[in-house]
Amino acid sequence: MSRFLISAAHKSSGKTTISIGLCAALRARGRVVQPFKKGPDYIDPMWLTLASGRPCRNLDFYLMEREAIRDLFGRYAESADVSLVEGNKGLYDGLELDGSSSNAALAELLGAPVVLVIDARGMTRGIAPLILGYQAFDRNICIAGVILNNLGGSRHEGKLRAVIEHYTDVPVLGAVHYDPRLRIVERHLGLMPSNESEVATRQVAEFGALVGAQVDLDKLLQAAEAAPPLAWNRAAAVANSRPGQRVRIGLVRDKAFGFYYADDIDALRAAGAELVPVDALTDPHLPEVDGLVIGGGFPELFMAELEANVSLRGEIRSAVEAGLPVYAECGGLMYLARTMTWHGQTRDMVGIIPGDVVMHEKPVGRGYVRLKETGRSPWQGGRTEWRAHEFHYSSLENLPEGVEFAYEVVRGHGIDGRHDGIVYKNLLASYTHLRSVGGYDWAGRFVAFVRDRAATAGDAARMARLAKP
Repeated sequence: MSRFLISAAHKSSGKTTISIGLCAALRARGRVVQPFKKGPDYIDPMWLTLASGRPCRNLDFYLMEREAIRDLFGRYAESADVSLVEGNKGLYDGLELDGSSSNAALAELLGAPVVLVIDARGMTRGIAPLILGYQAFDRNICIAGVILNNLGGSRHEGKLRAVIEHYTDVPVLGAVHYDPRLRIVERHLGLMPSNESEVATRQVAEFGALVGAQVDLDKLLQAAEAAPPLAWNRAAAVANSRPGQRVRIGLVRDKAFGFYYADDIDALRAAGAELVPVDALTDPHLPEVDGLVIGGGFPELFMAELEANVSLRGEIRSAVEAGLPVYAECGGLMYLARTMTWHGQTRDMVGIIPGDVVMHEKPVGRGYVRLKETGRSPWQGGRTEWRAHEFHYSSLENLPEGVEFAYEVVRGHGIDGRHDGIVYKNLLASYTHLRSVGGYDWAGRFVAFVRDRAATAGDAARMARLAKP
């Protein structure tokens, strides 16, 4: 099981563009590359998915048990020629003082050699103690090599190579010179998602060509192939299909809404959902579905187009009023609100949530959260408290008294710092992003609820037909 973990000395070292370029370059060589991303993230996995041609999987110490991380990794890495894990932040950074949630801890758990991306701007001899310090800090971590990034030219590269060779035993696997083409536009939630850009495929190919020409891919693969055998529970890693009649669930997925975890999509299908694509920007009508899921994204960037699609907004509002089971996260909640305001402009949204969304310059809610059930959710159940995450620059304002909430916020912000998960009929809309891992199968519960509601609606329709003279 050939594998390696890409990390860095600190955040914003360029490891994402390097990771994208490596996926594309290895794929261009004919290698089957399986990407993984550490932590809660939607945007980086979109780019890694596009570059590798395989859905990127997230590995998260806060949301998943260590065994579950190893089993999920094994399941998808087994069918690949090589697996790339992109870390978050620096190699030893993490929530816990003991480093148990760091990139280094993930590398140790997976037995993955570490490739350290170093932003070498302005560095010469000082790069040696940096590398030596990272080696000495934790001897359980195998730093298999470094990729120097943002080099100032061939002379700069030569100096750094000489220093590293003289003072350390760490091989230089690549030296990537500064190039404005190795850049993805950033915005308030991070990098621009690949689903928004028509040039994303061309940009990924360019990353692959530039990075592939400046990294020794043969040495990189040798380091990955030197990873030790990995023990994992094959049976625990398989997503089992559940018995029951299949239901049609609309999945809003377009330029405005694209934040979905690959394993949540798998879990919805395994639970018996036929996922029906819905484009909130261009589809004039809601297809015939038994339920609807609206994920996160950047609806504020497309609020004019969302407002212009009057027919779909009206049909979604009518469907919720009629009892259609709907689950919406973050951007989905914003879309279902009454209005959305950003940069001095206000646009009408679906209007089923009696509140107004206002965008802010700084995050309102950001990071991991803990939620406690209130008992008012239409389809929750099981554990009364679980972990999730949020990341939003908007607030929901002007809510009336008497709004019902599915959750009390134990940690995090949610809608008002104390509550999250607006409940109205069979709608649940929250700022929190859930994930079907760690013993909390929201996807299975939602599909089961949709199936029950569809059966009830079918029985009612049959009774109505029988009652006709």
